[in-house]
Amino acid sequence: MKSYRDLDIYKESKRLAVEVHTLSLKLSKFELYEEGSQVRRSSKAVTAMVVEGYARKRYKADFIRYLTYAQAECDETIVHLDF
Repeated sequence: MKSYRDLDIYKESKRLAVEVHTLSLKLSKFELYEEGSQVRRSSKAVTAMVVEGYARKRYKADFIRYLTYAQAECDETIVHLDF
């Protein structure tokens, strides 16, 4: 594996972040700036945490920590989508 771009989790999290971003832009004007902004940030953070973890892959504990952060951001995104 040469890059984090080769990771399936990177590809899928990026695809979903783009999908969430696109869907969030269809919210009402009030929600677009409140809930929409938050869901866009948390969905993109999933991918960012995967990338940061990959960058620290030589340190197994750091890699696992960042994947745990990615899972937490994913859960946060789900909560915002539920609203």
